[in-house]
Amino acid sequence: MAYTESKMLPLGTVAPDFSLPDTVSGKTILLDDVATDKGLVVMFICNHCPYVIHVNEEVVKVAKDYAAQGVGFVAISSNDVVNYPDDAPDKMKSHAEEVEYPFPYLYDETQEVARIYNAACTPDFYVFDKNRKLVYRGRLDDSRPNSGTPLSGRDLRTALDTMLAGGEVSSRQYPSAGCNIKWKK
Repeated sequence: MAYTESKMLPLGTVAPDFSLPDTVSGKTILLDDVATDKGLVVMFICNHCPYVIHVNEEVVKVAKDYAAQGVGFVAISSNDVVNYPDDAPDKMKSHAEEVEYPFPYLYDETQEVARIYNAACTPDFYVFDKNRKLVYRGRLDDSRPNSGTPLSGRDLRTALDTMLAGGEVSSRQYPSAGCNIKWKK
């Protein structure tokens, strides 16, 4: 697993559309289905990455806290499942149920969505405002596996709080870091 940082899609980018299968419900989910008039968090994650496993509990807490305030959440896995079978859709479904994801967990088989979002690693977080413009991209917080730094969700929570209050999210943002997306060869 190569340590990789976010590529930091330019702020102000309009959320790219997608239409992907939800591995839990079996339904096809569109951007319009998850975006709200408060905002949207798009996360690129996977099942096996130790960085994602490390943040799962806090991601669930953040999603529950801010979904209650009207923010939409969606997670997408774009990994090559031929070479990384632990990230296959059936295993995504089991994983989502086990960790109790309160959001759809979509499978990007063609990896096209990861490419248009310029996703580079898992986890990778994107926050879009009510106009679907990117106001935050980067890390959940500064905790990493075995770092001794407790999870807080501070960076993502601060961006969401500022956005919901109608303020301008600081452009001083730090890339997320984790395993590289497993691109098909």
